Amino acid sequence: MAQQTTPPKGQTPESAPDAAPEHTDIQTEVPSQDVPPQDVPAPVSDNVVPETMNNEAVEGGGSNLPFSVDDIKGGVGKIGHQIVEWLTSPAFLAMVGAVVLGYFCARIIAKNLRKRIDFLREKPTQGKMLRAKKIGWQLRDLVFPAVLIGLYAVASPALKNVPVLGQDWLVKIAQGLAVVFLLYTAIKRFIKHPLVQKLVIWIAIPVAVLKVFGWYDDFQTFLQNDLILELGNIKIPAWSIINLVIFGSILFWIGRVSNDKGKEAIRSQDSIDVATRELFAKIFEMMIFAALLILLMGIAGIPMTSLVVLGAPLMLGVGFGMQGIVANFISGMILLLDRSLKIGDYIKLPDGQEGYVEAMNMRSATVETTDGKDIMVPNLKFVEDAYENWTHTDPRQRYEVYFSVAYDTDIDTLEGILIPAISKHPKVLQEPEKPDLELREFADFGIKFAIEFWADGIDDGENKFTSDLNFIIWRTLKKHGIVMPLPQREIRML
Repeated sequence: MAQQTTPPKGQTPESAPDAAPEHTDIQTEVPSQDVPPQDVPAPVSDNVVPETMNNEAVEGGGSNLPFSVDDIKGGVGKIGHQIVEWLTSPAFLAMVGAVVLGYFCARIIAKNLRKRIDFLREKPTQGKMLRAKKIGWQLRDLVFPAVLIGLYAVASPALKNVPVLGQDWLVKIAQGLAVVFLLYTAIKRFIKHPLVQKLVIWIAIPVAVLKVFGWYDDFQTFLQNDLILELGNIKIPAWSIINLVIFGSILFWIGRVSNDKGKEAIRSQDSIDVATRELFAKIFEMMIFAALLILLMGIAGIPMTSLVVLGAPLMLGVGFGMQGIVANFISGMILLLDRSLKIGDYIKLPDGQEGYVEAMNMRSATVETTDGKDIMVPNLKFVEDAYENWTHTDPRQRYEVYFSVAYDTDIDTLEGILIPAISKHPKVLQEPEKPDLELREFADFGIKFAIEFWADGIDDGENKFTSDLNFIIWRTLKKHGIVMPLPQREIRML
């Protein structure tokens, strides 16, 4: 700032400005480097938005932009020019031409193949190798994408090796789409199980796309080296876990199919008794899944020592939460070994329900009642509780039918007319005892009798032993004029 000198003697400061001073010494302070002078405006750079524009931006709610509208227009025009230049470049036009040409060539080749090959032209119904031809007929929709993939596989390295071109990424994208179409069509055509179908779609297609674009090895390296699950001192890569899930699903599906076929083959051996067949079937099932578990651990790259780490909490869980399951499993093995229960036995449970044993599984047995209901009974119940097995050692059973005759009946003639008639029934046995007639009670309205007989089988819906014999007794007594008494009531009128 400028400083004014002291006015001469005799003048007041107010009058000093009116008179011309003899000498005025004006000094200018040099601004400090630390504090910029307030009266001197800072220089405006070319890249700084003017203050008026900043004020308008603040009032409008915007922010300070480091570029102008002209800069935006220039950038957009430059990008558009580069895009047009790129789209008209020989490399891009060559890739577009390869994709379009490959598509139409694949259409022509696939059409000719369908015309020239018999089992692709029409569905085969006879001839040699009929089964193989039917499979080929189901593959007819895969001819076009397969040819298209092959043509793109040839075009990709051809474009890559031409110095002027040197790019094949668009062909790779088209080839990847063709692979996805091929796999999706094949999965939908040949895999009918919905769960397996979805599993294969979400696994096989991404893996195929990674293979087409050449990213599979990098992706595998990332999962093997960067994503690692630590269990104590054991390090398990994420790649091993993925393999465990994928191959585990495949192997256990194969194991389930093999187990069903193996048990079916074992159970078809009529020379072996039922209990032994079931025992062998269970042993076969355990061996199948144990072998699959060991094979799966090897495929996933998980060391067997990891089973110790994983087995400790598992055994602890078995000791507490899974003891019922383990007890039922061991009880099932005991039942198969001691042969106290087998498929086909007719049993009566403690609660009064009865039926045939239809299946014996790892945890429970299935009992089918005479009215078609299935009862799942834990194996432990057969070991700890008492139950009736009507056909354990002998399918023959003893039954009784009851009837009454009037008091004026000659009861000495009943055995001679009823026993021969009953013995004619095809299911009534003469051994271990012949049918016999027993007098049971002198009741209020008649004499009660019972006929005991042995029959081969259970008196259920299929076998109607007691019903058939009641019909025979009724017809025989009626034929000989023997009357069955009716209840009598005496009424007195007062």
